[in-house]
Formats: sequence, C-alpha cells, structure tokens
Amino acid sequence: MGALYYISYFFSATSTRSTNRSRKKPMQTVEIKVKMDCDGCERRVKNAVKNMKGVKTVEVNRKQSKVTVSGNVDPNQVLKNIKRTGKTAIFWPYIPYNLVSYPYVSQAYDKRAPAGNVKNVVQALDVPNTTEEKMTHLFSDDNPNACSIM
Repeated sequence: MGALYYISYFFSATSTRSTNRSRKKPMQTVEIKVKMDCDGCERRVKNAVKNMKGVKTVEVNRKQSKVTVSGNVDPNQVLKNIKRTGKTAIFWPYIPYNLVSYPYVSQAYDKRAPAGNVKNVVQALDVPNTTEEKMTHLFSDDNPNACSIM
C-alpha cells in the first residue's frame, strides 16, 4: 500500500505543477497617441515596441500620430516602452464619429482629432420622460402619429 500511495502522490504532484504555469496574455490591439515629427521618431518608436515579447504587428501612422500594436501584450507595458523613447504618449483618446450620440458636446468635439473621430467622453443624456423629451418625440420621425398631429 505504501508504494501505491507514493505513485499516486507522484502523479498528482506533476498535474498540479502544470496548472501553476503563468497564463498567456490574451491577444489584443493597443492604440496609442504619440507625437512624431520625422522618420527617425517613427523608427525609434517602432523599434521600441517591436522587440517586446508577444508583439505580432506594429503599425505607425505619423499623420494621425497613432501607433497600433497587436499581440499578446500588456497595454501599460507598451505605453511604458514608448515613453522610454522620450516621446509623449497616451492611450488613443478618440472613437469614430458615428458611435457617439452627441458628437458636438463641448468635451467630445476636438479640433485636433483625426477626421471622422471625436474624443471618447461620457455622453450626458436627458432624464427620460422630461417635458422637453416628450415634445421632441411628439414631432419625431420615429413617432408614427406625428403626421396626424401636424
């Protein structure tokens, strides 16, 4: 019985060792805004990121000041490596124009944003069932009875 116990302990110990391995980071895309002026800046930023462990692709768009990194990477580590080059870098603060309900809100509209994008800010919505909303809905195209009122 001692030998059987020893062998069963050995097999259970090996199975727990394999579950303790560090998990692989999920595949993700990180977008970062980096101020780049010339080809040297672009090359320096690209080299800082492409040598990281887990990076699959690096795309640099100097016109939009945007760096896109895809792979099994940590977004904070990518940002840290880009900042080490001496460039100012932040996570990409813009989203496409068509995903925002009110794109011309004072915090969302940004003149420096690339074409078709606005800042990603929390959109303030009216409280439902307010008088103003009821009046707006009364003459809306979504209301099937709007034509009968007019």
